[in-house]
Amino acid sequence: MFVSFFVLIPAQYYLIGEGWYGLFAIFIPVYAFLLLPAFAALAGEVDGFLERTAKIQWAVMITVYCVSHAPALLLLDIEGYQGQNALLIFFLVMVVQLSDVLQYVSGKLFGRTKIAPVVSPSKTVEGFVGGALAAALVGCAMWWITPFSPLQALGMSFIIVLMGFLGGLALSAVKRSLGAKDWGSMIKGHGGMLDRIDSISFAAPIFFHVTRYFF
Repeated sequence: MFVSFFVLIPAQYYLIGEGWYGLFAIFIPVYAFLLLPAFAALAGEVDGFLERTAKIQWAVMITVYCVSHAPALLLLDIEGYQGQNALLIFFLVMVVQLSDVLQYVSGKLFGRTKIAPVVSPSKTVEGFVGGALAAALVGCAMWWITPFSPLQALGMSFIIVLMGFLGGLALSAVKRSLGAKDWGSMIKGHGGMLDRIDSISFAAPIFFHVTRYFF
């Protein structure tokens, strides 16, 4: 646990700060994921080894690796967009958070068909479609702060919305498996910090790599 968060977090963000994309992209999924269970094995921690290793690696993947792709947007070298990369972070966060809110509102108003009632009873097809369309249109309207055209901004917004939805759903399934309602109680009425950024954790890596590949 010490290595997972007190070593990997500063190391991952150091690589981002240095703009070392080649190592930043593989540092955790390759080196950390191989070394963490090896360290536990050297320590002789065999009780529940597989389950504990899976939990730690999943936690590192979500809370360190995936989330780090949001600030990593600052290291992208986009022609004609130098010095404005912070707006990409704003674009990502705005679209994904608006999507969460608008899906909730749309679900309350029009929701009938549940998507995954066991995992997240409040998520409905109508809520997802209504919130996704509204958030994507907002993203399209913000094209002028991005390196994208209006149509490209619309497409990127749909990608963000879809991945954000899947992230919220997947982490809700993790909570259900642990018998927990929220990830914490730090934010009154909203649970823990991970409850607020679960969508970003899935959306950020995909948005980063699609932007880097095409732009």
